[in-house]
Amino acid sequence: MSRAARTILAFGIYCLAVGAVLILIPNLFLAALGLEPTREPYIRALGVVVMTLGFYYIAAARAEAVVFFRWTLWGRPFVLAAFIGLVLAGVAPPILILFGAVDAAAAVWTALALRGSR
Repeated sequence: MSRAARTILAFGIYCLAVGAVLILIPNLFLAALGLEPTREPYIRALGVVVMTLGFYYIAAARAEAVVFFRWTLWGRPFVLAAFIGLVLAGVAPPILILFGAVDAAAAVWTALALRGSR
């Protein structure tokens, strides 16, 4: 497995873990963000989406899908930009930026791994 594939695999595992928490114990996650607990199904549905993304990342890593790796270099930094926008608009807590920063940092890791493989 290439260095770039390992970065994608690691991010996929991260997505699986976050998704599992959102599905199984969402209020623990919300408490960490300083948000009120909820009984609404949206948070668990989000967990399903995040876990599904994790499966895609893992499959792409195993397949050495370099095109996918490059696509993520656009999407993951967008998450940070969008989360900053939501915080600045006053509709999300600042801690959300931390999750966007993880996405952006992982994208930088992937970009460096891709650059090193040329």
